[in-house]
Amino acid sequence: MAVIDSALSSPANEKDAKALQFIEELTRNADSVQEKILAEILIRNSGVEYLKRFNLDGATDRDTFKSKLPVVTYEDLQPDIQRIANGDRSKIFSSHPISEFLTSSGTSAGERKLMPTIADELDRRQLLYSLLMPVMNLYVPGLEKGKGLYFLFIKAETKTPGGLVARPVLTSYYKSEHFKNRPFDPYNVYTSPNETILCTDSFQSMYSQMLCGLIMREEVLRVGAVFASGLLRAIRFLQLNWNQLVLDISTGTLNPKLTDSAIRDSISKLLKPNPELANFITKQCSDENWEGIITRIWPNTKYLDVIVTGAMAQYIPTLEYYSGGLPMACTMYASSECYFGLNLNPMCKPSDVCYTIMPNMAYFEFLPHDPSSAHALSRDSPPRLVDLADLEIGKEYELVITTYAGLYRYRVGDILLVVGFHNSAPKFKFVRRKNVLLSIDADKTDESELQKAIENASLLLQEFNTSVVEYTSFADTKTIPGHYVIYWELLVKDPANSPPEEVLNQCCLAMEEKMNTVYRQGRVADNSIGPLEIRVVQNGTFEELMDYAISRGASINQYKVPRCVSFTPIMELLDSRVVSKHFSPSLPQWTPERRR
Repeated sequence: MAVIDSALSSPANEKDAKALQFIEELTRNADSVQEKILAEILIRNSGVEYLKRFNLDGATDRDTFKSKLPVVTYEDLQPDIQRIANGDRSKIFSSHPISEFLTSSGTSAGERKLMPTIADELDRRQLLYSLLMPVMNLYVPGLEKGKGLYFLFIKAETKTPGGLVARPVLTSYYKSEHFKNRPFDPYNVYTSPNETILCTDSFQSMYSQMLCGLIMREEVLRVGAVFASGLLRAIRFLQLNWNQLVLDISTGTLNPKLTDSAIRDSISKLLKPNPELANFITKQCSDENWEGIITRIWPNTKYLDVIVTGAMAQYIPTLEYYSGGLPMACTMYASSECYFGLNLNPMCKPSDVCYTIMPNMAYFEFLPHDPSSAHALSRDSPPRLVDLADLEIGKEYELVITTYAGLYRYRVGDILLVVGFHNSAPKFKFVRRKNVLLSIDADKTDESELQKAIENASLLLQEFNTSVVEYTSFADTKTIPGHYVIYWELLVKDPANSPPEEVLNQCCLAMEEKMNTVYRQGRVADNSIGPLEIRVVQNGTFEELMDYAISRGASINQYKVPRCVSFTPIMELLDSRVVSKHFSPSLPQWTPERRR
């Protein structure tokens, strides 16, 4: 178990020294900073409708705040959020105008959640970004002498009926002046020109960023993407498109599929005929063995900068294979609702990644998490939440936040394990998202969504007098992109009229049509999720599964079929009983959400 630590080591320069001193001061005085932040939020938003509703208008002390305001979920706030989306400009949550909505990767009723935000939240997010490299420079010297090859993308955005933009938090950041006109920093130079990141066409954006990375391959000191899955998609893209990329580099002419004029203008300044580089890339990419391809093409890479915690941990072995075992740095912890904190030891092993919450980002509370309890919260008997400085090492908590933008005692849904302290600020391991069953990329599918998808697909089996007896699932990340695999055991009442292969393929598509909008966007627009697969298993397979669980100590009276599996012996048992495999034959329906 980690212990209390303090004092970040010697900074690389005076600017870094100030940043590290700022971190030290925040974490040494975590509780007093938190008290001050809560008072600031309540004073600033004094008079807003939401606080008046609970008779909290003017009080700034913690006890009054906790006694009057309920702990809430998105569904509790949705009616008020919808009012804002529809054009209500009154001060509902925040005294500052709502500038836009940030769309969460979580969903409510199948649609992305809308998180109201205000203009100066960008300043807070930028502040956290500014602390990343001073920390990294403690562990990896010389990063100012090269560049970062980062695969960064913007995603679809919409407008609400009231005219506010709704878009993912990173799209908001990349399109902001904070990012587009950021001051030069030798520690933060990217190979990708802004124009390649800001292109809405995912193929053109990926192609142009990969091309720039190849041209500047010897200058690259770090390779990254937001999620591990995104970096693996980039490697797969290179596998599929290296021939054309080599042609561009060899001739100095740009692929005609790149029609975006801003991209063409920015890359024309970089692209010159380079047959020697083209030959080198051809030699590396034509080799069937792609082990260590990242360090073979970008030999000076010191680490990968990707999130490999939570659902992304499933990609670690594949990243190790392609990178030749490079360290993987998870640098920060953030969400659409709020940016939370930093990993103060970013070069640790993925299994040891923990984050220190910066107590100036929001007011944080923690709901003790009992895995055996659903923690049903009622407004009549609110739970006793724990403050940031009072957490206990070794215990799990659900994160609850109060933000400047007007989320009050909001359950984020992240389950965190306290593993130690940096000064007086706790360090957390991210355990999981609450109630998430399957995840490949930004998608999050829970058990009820999977159940509805299977019910929809089952309708196609009715004319064959066939039904789904049992099912389970797993996220297959050995393919790139990864995809959902659903194991079905079927009851076929008339073997002479069993459902044919094309019907079972259509069952895959019928499931996808019932998945949430984040999943379908990943399938259709982002190419981040592959076609759903159904594996039909022999009759009696799920009884064998129960027998196996009981042999390992499960109670026969309490045994429930797991709706998602990852334990290798169980996977092997299921796969040994597969009688047929079926894939979705086409893409599900998806268009950017029209906000009602």
